[in-house]
Amino acid sequence: MTNIERLQTLQRRIGEAAGDAVNASSIELGELTVDLNVDALHEICKKLLSGENFAFDTLIDVCGVDYLTYRQEAGEQWQKPRFAVVYHLLSTSRNQRLRLRVFVDESSPMVDSVIDIWKSADWFEREAFDLFGILFKGHPDLRRILTDYGFVGHPFRKDFPMSGHVEMRYDEEKGRVVYQPVSIEPRVLVPRVIREEGYGG
Repeated sequence: MTNIERLQTLQRRIGEAAGDAVNASSIELGELTVDLNVDALHEICKKLLSGENFAFDTLIDVCGVDYLTYRQEAGEQWQKPRFAVVYHLLSTSRNQRLRLRVFVDESSPMVDSVIDIWKSADWFEREAFDLFGILFKGHPDLRRILTDYGFVGHPFRKDFPMSGHVEMRYDEEKGRVVYQPVSIEPRVLVPRVIREEGYGG
């Protein structure tokens, strides 16, 4: 059986197990991606871990995605929700990989935590919370992991300013770190190309 045939079999089995919870699925570049209904994610993940035809025992990664400007350069309009959470799974016994994606509400981006299914979700979910502002319901210790506790905003959102909202410095008089408005002028960096005289002539 070829890799594509194995992926097609997996795609069919997930469709049977998840039913209406599957919003879309595709095989591209030798990889299977399945879009799930956010409300069904946790239940489907339990089946993917313990199901006889799945055995996805390893969660490789969880990451947030911001589709704010996706495909705009191509003149297309993104029709789906702005934020998504992507899960990369591995079945070591069956030597198969799977990508799951769930879209979350922009005004209140929230999804069930899968930390009770795969312990490796712990820091991945904290990272997605810190950088994208996505909340993971049921996570036992959801707090920032890469930015300071007083950090304002979520730096991987595509509308986050490149210089941030605030800056911090040590104040000698107060004897502590203080926050203040950003003093850096916002600017767009454009690569400068320098060519020698007579280039291409």
